[in-house]
Amino acid sequence: MTEDESNSEGLMERQTTGEDRVRMVARQLSEPQTANWIASEAGWSHEPTKRVLERLVEDGILHRDDGGTHTTYYPDYRRQAMQEAMRLRDSGHTVEELTDRLATMKAQIRDWEDEFGIESPNQLRGTLADESLDGDEEDRRREIAREWDHLQRRIQIVGFAIREWDFLAPTTEPAEASS
Repeated sequence: MTEDESNSEGLMERQTTGEDRVRMVARQLSEPQTANWIASEAGWSHEPTKRVLERLVEDGILHRDDGGTHTTYYPDYRRQAMQEAMRLRDSGHTVEELTDRLATMKAQIRDWEDEFGIESPNQLRGTLADESLDGDEEDRRREIAREWDHLQRRIQIVGFAIREWDFLAPTTEPAEASS
């Protein structure tokens, strides 16, 4: 751990409550996690973490899945996507800049499709069964598959922000209640 990482962790613990840290961790989840995992990441004990998670479920910020061997929690990905689209709209970038960013991401995916002769990140993961690949190439392909998954999600969000550019514009007037 670097000195900067150590300082930032200490700063996070000094300037935030356990509940704040649980909320931060929970909002950044990219896949379902258990209360124990979230508690560990937040540096807080299990029971209070679980109470915070249940409140976040009640508030519609998180979802709970009781279907597996352990209860897991995950954010409302639609809410996350909407918030990210609003951040993109409010970031000071123009719609043309976002369109260029979208084109760059799509070009990167096309390059991978051409390089490997496949059409999806999972097809790329399937190539790891090739016994002629060395460890470095396997690691490279795994990393590309993760990045590909990430770019596909970003393409959806950036595309949404572009399509809904006018709708996502910040308003200066409060919304009127309809009768």
